[in-house]
Amino acid sequence: MNTPLRRLASVVLVMFLALMVSVTWVQYGAAPDLNSDSRNVRTLYREYGNARGPIVVAGESVAYSVPVDDAFGYQRMYANGPLYAHLTGHYSVVYGRSGVERAMNTELNGSSDSLFLERIQDLVTGRQPQGAVVELTIDPVVQQAAWDALGDQRGAVVALDPTTGAILAMVSKPSYDPNVLASHDTTAVNEAWAALDAAADDPLVNRAIAGDTYPPGSTFKVVTAAAALEDGLTPASEVAAPVELDLPQSSSVLRNFGGSACSPSGTQSLADALRISCNTAFGQLGLDLGDEALREQAEAFGFGTALDVPMTVTESSFPDEVDRPQTALSAIGQYEVRVTPLQVAMVSSAVANDGVLMTPHLVRAVRDQDLEVVTETDPEQLRRSVSPGTADALTQMMLGVVESGTGRAAQIPGVAVAGKTGTAQTSAEAAPHAWFTAFAPADEPRVAVAVVVENGGAMGNEATGGAVAAPIARAVIEAVLR
Repeated sequence: MNTPLRRLASVVLVMFLALMVSVTWVQYGAAPDLNSDSRNVRTLYREYGNARGPIVVAGESVAYSVPVDDAFGYQRMYANGPLYAHLTGHYSVVYGRSGVERAMNTELNGSSDSLFLERIQDLVTGRQPQGAVVELTIDPVVQQAAWDALGDQRGAVVALDPTTGAILAMVSKPSYDPNVLASHDTTAVNEAWAALDAAADDPLVNRAIAGDTYPPGSTFKVVTAAAALEDGLTPASEVAAPVELDLPQSSSVLRNFGGSACSPSGTQSLADALRISCNTAFGQLGLDLGDEALREQAEAFGFGTALDVPMTVTESSFPDEVDRPQTALSAIGQYEVRVTPLQVAMVSSAVANDGVLMTPHLVRAVRDQDLEVVTETDPEQLRRSVSPGTADALTQMMLGVVESGTGRAAQIPGVAVAGKTGTAQTSAEAAPHAWFTAFAPADEPRVAVAVVVENGGAMGNEATGGAVAAPIARAVIEAVLR
């Protein structure tokens, strides 16, 4: 073979090799990205052409698919959509997935590795493939009670089983109807999304676990009190409680709510300081303990921990670097301390469970189309937050808050409720957030709850956690106990 022919053959060989590599890469290497590309209509039709599994609450489907006579094959439907919107999320041909629809997508569409044997069985028997059933831990009675009690106010409610970490209720308001985003009318879906996305009150955000975190206000005093007890104080220990606390390295002072005095003597017991939510006492405690002790205690309660429930939870935070005046403010849940309502519920949950914090979870089980359990969530300890002795002391102190302190509105006849109020300043222009967290019954806890009402809700600047948030928590606790 002469030189030109050899060169031509070499070029042709290289071209064939390049073609083979390219085809192999498209079919294998790039396949996952191509399949997940939102512009790939064939993938969309194939996914919608399979029966997606339902999302179930107490045996009832709150999200399910029905056959329709269009190119997609199935239409996603949401029963009582706004009530469960921030749990189920949406499943949209235009805007994809959110909530459980996103977090448990492979289970719901049947492609999860845990369903491999089911897919083999369907192939052998010729049975129509179908996604798995995702069963949530939500109690519909408790969910409805939280929804009704929060009313038209912006905010969130979270209720946990302190012994297992199961989420019994998770409500975020304002909400939306996921049915409008699940429609196959893309024009209507785009219009609905534009309206929701432009809404000033962010109805698409799940305030219970995500979005902008909140200053916890005086609910954080439970964390500060825990750090003090772990450091050797007792509920009877006398602590300084001045009318005003001069903040070191600063000309500023810390005052109590309404400028009141916590004690005529200028000192009071740690239990009384929590009972009436004395700012100056806890500010001084923060100075005495130091920022590192407060940060370590916050982390022991779950601050800074990455969580998936299975939706990703925004991490709550205690500021990394604070000076002494900032430490005093942080000790009362202000400055740059930020939390989700779920995190505040976790603090109460750990106290209720003898100091042990359980991992919060929303999915009880995944079942195949024959309703056989494929996977099940076992209760799992996240960490020990405080010693049993400290948990018992905090319980007695939080009982005092509800019995004769700032949380009287959470009282339930015949039930020992342990709680803590919070009124969190946000800015000079905006009304404070109203908080309440609690657990009950105190001697055998069945529920831990956290409530936040943004900017005081209907009461605005006149709001306190005891007046606005505590009655909501009481309604949730009563629903659980019923």
